[in-house]
Amino acid sequence: MGEETAVVEELRARVRELEDKVEALRISRRVLMNLIDTLEKEKRDQLEKLSTQNEKLQQNNCRYARAIMHRNIRITELEEQLRLLSVGNNRTGNTFT
Repeated sequence: MGEETAVVEELRARVRELEDKVEALRISRRVLMNLIDTLEKEKRDQLEKLSTQNEKLQQNNCRYARAIMHRNIRITELEEQLRLLSVGNNRTGNTFT
């Protein structure tokens, strides 16, 4: 009978040990899930920030390209005016030198 009691106590101790391990695994799982949630939130936040920054950069780039285009048009107009003035002055005998 004493031997059976020892086996039963040993089995109970083993059951408690396994229950403790299961509880530790549950806690570890909760911690890991919280970490994953935190990382995913940080990833979403960073992606949103980068998307906003990218949009602003594209807008600035578009504005810069328009400004360059308008300046180029103005340069072309001024060059044409200068050419016309030069042609007109050459006909009257005046030269730019």
